[in-house]
Amino acid sequence: QVQLAESGGGLVQAGGSLRLSCAASGGIFSTNVMAWFRQAPGKEREFVAAIVRLGTRTDYADSVKGRFIISSDNAKNTLYLQMNSLKPEDTAVYSCAGRSGSYLRRTTTEYDYWGQGTQVTVSS
Repeated sequence: QVQLAESGGGLVQAGGSLRLSCAASGGIFSTNVMAWFRQAPGKEREFVAAIVRLGTRTDYADSVKGRFIISSDNAKNTLYLQMNSLKPEDTAVYSCAGRSGSYLRRTTTEYDYWGQGTQVTVSS
């Protein structure tokens, strides 16, 4: 059974940076595609970024393109999200997710494995 565990959230001022990590264990070959989603209070969970672990393909939501970078260290079985130029509207619980296959996807229902999430708060 795949387990995902996020870390790295916290409080940061607008314009600052944070790096989130997601450690994967157990059956990691079932998570060739990994993604970050976020959910702000009172809003639905939304796609942030995705990556094919065995490859270089990535996908980003327009709202974070040019500011966030998704990457994967396969030797460490860890997914990262480098978040730069943070804005108050980036405040949310960020969760990592995984799915098998090789197609990048943006919908929550297409991901099989989820972490518990980590809170990111950006103050103005």
